[in-house]
Amino acid sequence: MAKLTGSYEAMVIFSTKDGEEAAKALVSKFNEMIESNGSEITLNEWGKRKLAYEINYATEGYYALWDFTSKPDFPAEFERVLNITEGVVRYLVTNK
Repeated sequence: MAKLTGSYEAMVIFSTKDGEEAAKALVSKFNEMIESNGSEITLNEWGKRKLAYEINYATEGYYALWDFTSKPDFPAEFERVLNITEGVVRYLVTNK
């Protein structure tokens, strides 16, 4: 029997080169995307933090962590959109 829903966690680091407000706008955009496709959503914004190592000449990033429940096909679409979005430095979506 196929799984109807799954529990997932997504950690995303946004670029702060255009300012912290631009990163917060991206957090809001992705939060709306998760809300329209998932349930039991928890957003934990860690804010601006120093990166462990330099990525594309940047030393800081804006961190956001989501816990959500959705259909099993949504995380792949979420990763696809993250991959093509300007301002996303790194992301990891895992099954809980």
